[in-house]
Amino acid sequence: MTDRPPSDHVETIQREWRRERPDVDPSPQAVIGRLHRLGGLLMAQLETVYAAHGLSQGEFDVLMTLRRAGDPYERTPTDLAARTMVTSGATSKRVDRLERAGLVARRRSAEDGRGRVVALTPAGLAAADAAYTDHMANEHRLVADLSGRDRDDLARILSAWLVRTDPDGVAPDA
Repeated sequence: MTDRPPSDHVETIQREWRRERPDVDPSPQAVIGRLHRLGGLLMAQLETVYAAHGLSQGEFDVLMTLRRAGDPYERTPTDLAARTMVTSGATSKRVDRLERAGLVARRRSAEDGRGRVVALTPAGLAAADAAYTDHMANEHRLVADLSGRDRDDLARILSAWLVRTDPDGVAPDA
């Protein structure tokens, strides 16, 4: 008996490519293919929690971005778009839906009377905290099969790769 993990679909695909195109090295699929597959599976599990709170992934992202801002839980629309990494149009649509649900409000900035901000309402703050609590419990469940060391190693490797691949994606506070 070996310590080799069971074969997965990506390994099968690589084996087929090695047979059909021995002149092309399919080894990157071992990482890229698995990340792609795993990303889809994880996203489906994350979206289950968002849906339980009546939210889409994008709406959840806006609520969490506002919640992380700290009291008074507001950001300018431009900052919100930058921190959620979507266009201003997509941000506006998400904010519209959250505003209709009573979770956020648009108002004039206290710092700049001409500027506008998007802020959590009291209901939005309560919804954000409840959704975040459930979201983190779900994420803990999703990584529970990994040892602490594996989680730390994977986080370090993915972070380094992400920074090299997306240098413009460095967090605004960094």
